[in-house]
Amino acid sequence: MATYEYRCPQDGNFDTVLPIGTAGTAARCPRCGCPAARVFSAPRLARTPARLRHAIDRAERSAETPDVVTHIPGRQPVRRSPNPAHARLPRW
Repeated sequence: MATYEYRCPQDGNFDTVLPIGTAGTAARCPRCGCPAARVFSAPRLARTPARLRHAIDRAERSAETPDVVTHIPGRQPVRRSPNPAHARLPRW
């Protein structure tokens, strides 16, 4: 689906969502019913947030040769006590 912009001579601009390639050169205004001409405007593009863009780029780069992971991301490595008596304590 694409958003097309039309300009009514009485009510101004309005948008219509139609399947791609089906928009005509004119459409009826939803407010007054007058014929409105199609306006060619810049596409509505949104910027991808930087963190999401980096994650997508990293996923694409690792598709053929995955990165080697040495620890679970976001978790702190487990610190082991040098005391040998602590090794016999239960782990969770």
